[in-house]
Amino acid sequence: MTGKQRAYLRSLANGIDAKYQIGKDGIDEETIKMVDLALEANELIKIKVLENSWLSVRECSDEICEATGAYPVQCIGNKFVIYRESEKNKTIRIPK
Repeated sequence: MTGKQRAYLRSLANGIDAKYQIGKDGIDEETIKMVDLALEANELIKIKVLENSWLSVRECSDEICEATGAYPVQCIGNKFVIYRESEKNKTIRIPK
């Protein structure tokens, strides 16, 4: 993914709220399944890492991206944004 594509996705992510949270339990199979379904439905999602989590924001982003095949878009503060193109519900057109 190029810097221009990542910047475009960051601009889209400004308008969405973090609908998912990672807390002290960390990342388990249920979390991965939930994020996988959310990515298929929305393509671009924002996730919040709570202060009581034992993982950093970057560690959470890397682990979820590796498990779901998503691309990290942005890590800022206690939130991160990831993107994966949907197979059935393509709504985001990324510039080339």
